[in-house]
Amino acid sequence: MPPLLLGIESSCDETAAAVVEGDRHVRSNIVATQHALHVEYAGVVPEIASRAHLERIGPVIETALREADVEPGDLDGIAVGHEPGLIGSLLVGVSAGKAMAWSLDRPVLAVNHVLAHLHSPALDDEPITYPALGLVVSGGHTSLYLLEDALTIRELGRTIDDAVGEAYDKAAVLL
Repeated sequence: MPPLLLGIESSCDETAAAVVEGDRHVRSNIVATQHALHVEYAGVVPEIASRAHLERIGPVIETALREADVEPGDLDGIAVGHEPGLIGSLLVGVSAGKAMAWSLDRPVLAVNHVLAHLHSPALDDEPITYPALGLVVSGGHTSLYLLEDALTIRELGRTIDDAVGEAYDKAAVLL
């Protein structure tokens, strides 16, 4: 049977968990957004984000396992986003992942969430043909990468000030 991994993401303002079977098959993907909590501040408030992750992490993980029809003991490992991001938010996901892995005697896999974006197009789809060029454009990151293979990734360039998403957010507030 292909390995089953639970992925946990809490780097900013969304709490997420997914069960992935084998290399690419997503059996469940649960996301709890915090948009409504931060909208009045026109941006993410780190303390509010980390507290919301604390409230949501357990139910999100439970729902991901249930929708994947997986018991915790069926998992072969826990993958968790550990960088970059808001430190309080990251600590919630990392702590949950480490605690779960420890209780199940399973390995913890540390994941850079920006680099994970580069592999996400292959989930439930065709594998990436290497070498490849990868572009990450989000609220906090705008970077260009050369993917020589699945594990050899070289940053070619990135913004040194605001990411594209941040610039759009600021323009929207002004408008």
